[in-house]
Amino acid sequence: MDEKEKEIIEKATVKGEYLMYKGRPLVRDNNVICYGNMDDEYVLCLTVMTETEQDGKTVPDMVLIQIVKTDETLSATDKIAKQDLKKGLFEAFELGYIWLTRLIGE
Repeated sequence: MDEKEKEIIEKATVKGEYLMYKGRPLVRDNNVICYGNMDDEYVLCLTVMTETEQDGKTVPDMVLIQIVKTDETLSATDKIAKQDLKKGLFEAFELGYIWLTRLIGE
């Protein structure tokens, strides 16, 4: 995870607290969504690569899924544990969540 992603997770709060989903912080900055605890070995990062119009609203289309190691001693390329591209935010988050929970042993 690069410094920008770490800063996003550390600073993003809702009324002084992180937005939580299933016990982990869920943070968004522009087209990047990060999910997970920085104290764990891995976090999930979703990057919206393209968007589309649906019912007059802009929604994510293609989403890059990355499971990223939180070890700051690794290079940016070595931090990527798993990666894929999915159509739609729901499918991307669902797959990323499964990968993350398996890797951190839940």
